[in-house]
Amino acid sequence: MTAQGVLLVTAVVWAVSLIRPVRWRALVASMPLPMSAALLATDHHVDGGQLVGVVGLNLFFGTVVLTHHRLGWPILLADVAGIAGYLVVAAALRTVALPFRPTLAGVVLLWLVAVLVLRRHRVAAEPVVGGEAARLPAPARLLLILAAATLTGLLGQVLRGLVVTFPYAGVLVAVEVRRDLPEFCRHFVRNSLALVGFLTGVYLGQEISGGVALALGWAGFGLIVAALHIPPYLHGKSGSTAPTATGSEADSVTDDEMR
Repeated sequence: MTAQGVLLVTAVVWAVSLIRPVRWRALVASMPLPMSAALLATDHHVDGGQLVGVVGLNLFFGTVVLTHHRLGWPILLADVAGIAGYLVVAAALRTVALPFRPTLAGVVLLWLVAVLVLRRHRVAAEPVVGGEAARLPAPARLLLILAAATLTGLLGQVLRGLVVTFPYAGVLVAVEVRRDLPEFCRHFVRNSLALVGFLTGVYLGQEISGGVALALGWAGFGLIVAALHIPPYLHGKSGSTAPTATGSEADSVTDDEMR
């Protein structure tokens, strides 16, 4: 990762640390700033592998939730377990070429299934074993970011195209939100569709130029974010109780506002 990439990751983690509602923390954490930096720093073209990398990001956070909240592991050890899960996905795809469009259809279907399952089975946060400081000191954060960047360089042959979606910011974001990780994970799963939109835009524009690809990518991200987050507010203002496609998101808004 370049110095600019490290600064972007630091900015994302810093912003997450300043925000209180979990819903907005998850939205900031899902912004494809590290992905944009990785795309600019490498010559990787977006294909189906990066779409599966978004699934790997969700696997990372899910593994951290399982090991930290369910098993009581220290958060940094849970982070390591999450990274290991991501590396397993990357290693499995190392020799597999995934065409973009069929993979896109499969990932979107998987997203729909995940959202429905999470909507039906909302998991409450449980007390974490052991007390921990509110946040890591700034030098420790920087060291973790640099360690993640170094790790991706050493494992470049394993990660290949999935270096673009590696959880650079996620490693530290998981530390920042560890007490709300189950709720954060639900929101991140929903927002991950916007990351799919980002990668789709990049895919459509990458044969033209890198600038056009990133512009289309951010446009795709913004459109899907708007579709996910604006309807719950309109629903709340209208006073209607009819369910919408993002009904669980409206429930989450209520949860955050009551805090």
